Amino acid sequence: MDLDLKGKIALITGSSKGIGAGIARGLAREGAIVIVHGRDPDLTRSVAGQIEADGGAAHAISGDLTDERQIDAMLAETRTAVGDIEILVNNAGGSGGGSDWSTTEAAAWASTYDANVLAAMRLAKAVLPPMRHARWGRIINISSLAGLMPPAVNPDYSAAKAAMLAMSASMAKAVAAEGITVNTVSPGTIHSEKLDKAFRAAARKRNLSPDAPWKEIEAEVLPLFAEVPVGRVGTLDEIADAIAFLASPRAAYITGSNLRLDGGMLPTT
Repeated sequence: MDLDLKGKIALITGSSKGIGAGIARGLAREGAIVIVHGRDPDLTRSVAGQIEADGGAAHAISGDLTDERQIDAMLAETRTAVGDIEILVNNAGGSGGGSDWSTTEAAAWASTYDANVLAAMRLAKAVLPPMRHARWGRIINISSLAGLMPPAVNPDYSAAKAAMLAMSASMAKAVAAEGITVNTVSPGTIHSEKLDKAFRAAARKRNLSPDAPWKEIEAEVLPLFAEVPVGRVGTLDEIADAIAFLASPRAAYITGSNLRLDGGMLPTT
């Protein structure tokens, strides 16, 4: 299926590694001009270079998304290099990690909210004017299954990701008549580099070699982390393919939606 993304300019925040890098590679495979973003210039340039080596088009930018001046500078650089952003994937975020309801602090909540919700809001607000002028645009906010099915730990992260769902729904209604769609994607357990390391560390504790084939490690360790009905973790390509579809003209009637990529983890009743 031709998704008609050739030449579209797509910014994926937090794409110097992990899920973001997978999304950037997937959009590049579909012909988009990918703007790879990260705080580490070397990592960011490395991912952009890999995309170009594979025949894709990429440009690397770096900046702190909690600083509006840096966002303005990044977008100005992008505009000069390739043009206005037509597809925005707000993937950057995360949390400090390790907190629970006995240790969590208000300052951590404010920091996590800033890095996830406010960063996405700042960028969306900045790219909307040219999208409105062109009467075409795609904004895809990466939330998490934690926003729908929060665990007992890291409450700041779950709360921030839940807020992104409401933010996306509101924004979608505001721009729906202008050719712009706004959707959210909520990944569950995905085979990123971070997850791979965590699974192999858990395998070692269970006397399974961390160098064993991935299928063996996955079968042994996944039940310790999550109950996934399909019996495996998701792949970066599966996330990238879903986002490529939402970013395409073929998804013009899908807006204000939250697409779960969780292998059936969220209860339906």
